[in-house]
Amino acid sequence: MTRRWVVNSSPLIVLTKINQVHLLSELCGEFFIPSGVVKEISVAPDNDPAKLWTINEGATYIRDVEQVDPVIAAWDLGLGESHVLSYIYKNPGYEAILDDRAAKIAAVALGIPVRGTLGVILLAKQEGKLKAARPIFEQLTQVGFRVSTQVLESALRLVGE
Repeated sequence: MTRRWVVNSSPLIVLTKINQVHLLSELCGEFFIPSGVVKEISVAPDNDPAKLWTINEGATYIRDVEQVDPVIAAWDLGLGESHVLSYIYKNPGYEAILDDRAAKIAAVALGIPVRGTLGVILLAKQEGKLKAARPIFEQLTQVGFRVSTQVLESALRLVGE
């Protein structure tokens, strides 16, 4: 089955900052960015890597999501997370790519498959798109991605590093 992803702002922001956003298109057959995610990213400074990527290369991946499903709205998440989960809730067969803890909890409770930025990096390593995950994890933490050392070490063990 072809992977189909709906991507939230945090993965886009950190992957563009470390020049690894290309992994999204390399790892799945289809991905898109909901309009609510783009709205969140658009408030960044004009030189922000995610904003620039979204305006230029990412424009073809943007999809309008007009309404937040009431089931998702009840979780009181941010606009981007709500658009990601609403779309998948109404259109099964996609996986949410997001890092927000509350959104991950909501996704799991609603039966929506979810993967975070670390999961994308691990998948890229497993599929030979990256030679090593450790340097990428180090870059993520350098650009402000918050994750515990224990989680990083566990993730590295999963890919034999």
